Amino acid sequence: AAFISIQAFPALLDLPQDLEVSTVSCGSRHTAVITRGGELYTWGWGKYGQLGHGNNISSDQARRVEYLVAKGLRAEEVVCGPWTTYIRVLE
Repeated sequence: AAFISIQAFPALLDLPQDLEVSTVSCGSRHTAVITRGGELYTWGWGKYGQLGHGNNISSDQARRVEYLVAKGLRAEEVVCGPWTTYIRVLE
């Protein structure tokens, strides 16, 4: 299994340069951000599918949640729980 860094303190993260983050939420072991364009990016521990990528894979790199893009949905609000992620979207 791949090693995933779980840190209990702030750390710098490289996001694509053209992204402007408008909202951030942190769970116990994962993080989610919404961009000004309404895209959702997640990273961290994904054992329960809380990253929203259709699998249980963890990631140290922020990845866009492609499901929302494919459905034409715009993320408006995100709240991360201990092992869950809740998203309010607009069509």
